[in-house]
Amino acid sequence: MAFVKPFQAVMYRRDGVGDITRFVAPPYDVINAESREALIGKDPHNVVAIDLPKGPADPTAPGNRYDSAAATWNAWREEGILVEDPSPAIYVLEQVWEHVGRHVRRRAFIAATELHAFDEGVVLPHERTLPKAIADRLYLTRACAANLSQVFGLFTDPAGETDDIFEAATHSEELLSATDADGVVSRLWAIRDNDTLRSLQSMLADKQIFIADGHHRYTTALAYRDERRAADAANGITHEAPPNYDFTLMALVNMDDPDLIVLPTHRLARADGTFVPDLFWAGLSENFDVVEPPSGHPAAALAAAAVPTFLVRTSDGTTRLASLRSDVDLATAIPTDASAAWKSIDVAVLQELVLRPLLGIHPDEPSTLDRLSFVKDAHEALKVADADVAFVLNATRMDQLRAVAVGGETMPQKSTYFYPKLLSGLLFRAMD
Repeated sequence: MAFVKPFQAVMYRRDGVGDITRFVAPPYDVINAESREALIGKDPHNVVAIDLPKGPADPTAPGNRYDSAAATWNAWREEGILVEDPSPAIYVLEQVWEHVGRHVRRRAFIAATELHAFDEGVVLPHERTLPKAIADRLYLTRACAANLSQVFGLFTDPAGETDDIFEAATHSEELLSATDADGVVSRLWAIRDNDTLRSLQSMLADKQIFIADGHHRYTTALAYRDERRAADAANGITHEAPPNYDFTLMALVNMDDPDLIVLPTHRLARADGTFVPDLFWAGLSENFDVVEPPSGHPAAALAAAAVPTFLVRTSDGTTRLASLRSDVDLATAIPTDASAAWKSIDVAVLQELVLRPLLGIHPDEPSTLDRLSFVKDAHEALKVADADVAFVLNATRMDQLRAVAVGGETMPQKSTYFYPKLLSGLLFRAMD
């Protein structure tokens, strides 16, 4: 079902030094103006100069960000700042870090992966996308004719058939490494042996790919592919083999690997108008058992929950543990046309039974989303800064993601947080 192939990566010239930390960056969508300037301050050739360019967002305006990115991309290639790998490869990425006192290692194959529309059931999303974000990435892809960062995908391999390929690759010569601000070390190797490449392609051929992160990048790649196909057809251009625009850059991780860590994303919400805590708590009690939380770390209060449960704090400092009441039937309490798997996810329960009825926030009404923000750290969320209510959640489980994605549904925004993020700037894939 899935088809991956080697590609000739564009990468930073290393000049005998494999550490490219000064050139890499977190994904574009988690970088603010201040952090962008800090990255450029470390090195003017940092990837954000291309992936998060400066200039007007209007693609018709003189000096717009997309023309700026294309000019930088082309200049760096001409000047030899970015160079092509000598031969095509599928690359192995290993990320290592410390998590809650234990050493963790996550490995991925980075390959050119054939694009499929979501309704084909080969590559499956699990979260909604926002049209504005897709438009920005599409303008950038058109301008540079390149994949500037990878989509994070998951495949199933409970027997660990791909483990030997990962292991063998990491015993070859290392191409490069980089360390992010959290101390996560990313290292990269290339697989060029034809027999190994064919074996890997065969292992992945019957897999579905679940998008973990990068839904906007993948949707952009589909839109770009369709544009290029239409343009070629209009000009009578045919291809003997699938063209480069039929593929996108993906990092593929085994979703059955115990070192795959999914963290929760917590919510901060504001009411539409005056917030009255007593009314909020009364409304919450209609569907939830609301009790004093136990002492200790916020996560500990949620870990043992067998039903959707949230740690909730209002701006007046009141903190309660809210657990779905046993007499609440989600099939009827959530009247949307969604599966039982979708309705049982904590973020969906929060969206449909709390945010929508009590605070008037819902993705079907995009203007209301301005009153919802997301925080990674539970302690930070519980400060309830610039908000009326904070919600600390459990992480979405892999089996829940799989069930929803296979069913053709998408979860609410920010349902999963795969840690660590994939760095931008390790590899690029040109399509010109």
